[in-house]
Amino acid sequence: MKAIIKYFRNHQGYARMKGLKKQGFQTRDVKVLVKAGRITKIKPGLYRLAQISPTDTTNMVELCMGIPKAVVCLTSALAFFDLTTFVPSKISYALPRADKPIDLNSPTEPYYFSETQYKAGIQEIETKGGTIRVYGPEKTICDSFRFRNKLGEDIALEALKTYLRRRDRNLNKLMKYAEICRAKGIISQYVRVIVG
Repeated sequence: MKAIIKYFRNHQGYARMKGLKKQGFQTRDVKVLVKAGRITKIKPGLYRLAQISPTDTTNMVELCMGIPKAVVCLTSALAFFDLTTFVPSKISYALPRADKPIDLNSPTEPYYFSETQYKAGIQEIETKGGTIRVYGPEKTICDSFRFRNKLGEDIALEALKTYLRRRDRNLNKLMKYAEICRAKGIISQYVRVIVG
């Protein structure tokens, strides 16, 4: 059992059943550790050390591990990049339109993007807990305007204003994603008003 726990520790606290079996560990031993509360089942085939307490970041890592095509988006990505004061209660994630969501043990909300809008602007960010796939700030702002009827225009506008105050803002990049997200008209108007 100690060897299994050590394997988890060597893999940032996470393991897939496939990887555990490759190392010669038995399914029944994993079940014993789950029952004993030493490891937690995230979804079929994916486990986490129980001592890792879930945070927004670990939940995002688990989402990206559990759903290989998931990309953190909208309010969750805005919060990740400190572009909003809104605190999301669920992790928003994007999938290509043809995909189906996978049920995880954490509150999540899927959004379905066209292939072009799904592929544009994905960043992979390494954290202590693992890799997070998330849309970059510019793409996220443009997506927020695209979904403003659902999220609220105030959230999209706050994110844009916050972004435009940053020294590292990139208006060309913002407009490139605005075009991909079919939100160039409204974003251009707000940028002209805010920047002057």
